[in-house]
Amino acid sequence: MTLPDGIGWLATSVFTASYLTRSPVALRRVQMAGASLWFSYGVVTRATPVMVANLLVLGAACWAEVRDRRSRATTEEATLTASIPSVVSHPPATRQVA
Repeated sequence: MTLPDGIGWLATSVFTASYLTRSPVALRRVQMAGASLWFSYGVVTRATPVMVANLLVLGAACWAEVRDRRSRATTEEATLTASIPSVVSHPPATRQVA
């Protein structure tokens, strides 16, 4: 088996495995691995369309991963902040006598 064949078969198996994922996070990570392998295949075979297509897929998957990590961090921070009781002290209320 040649190097391009090996990379191509590995990329095919990773791509096929993406159908077995259950979470969007796992799917994106498998997509990134598959796109990286297909990009490598394109480099070895000098197939520019394969390289460009998989760079686009890899870029989109990476962007989505970063976006979702930021979103999760913001959500976790908001949840943490909401669960911490306020320690701001307020002066006691005074009654005004008329």
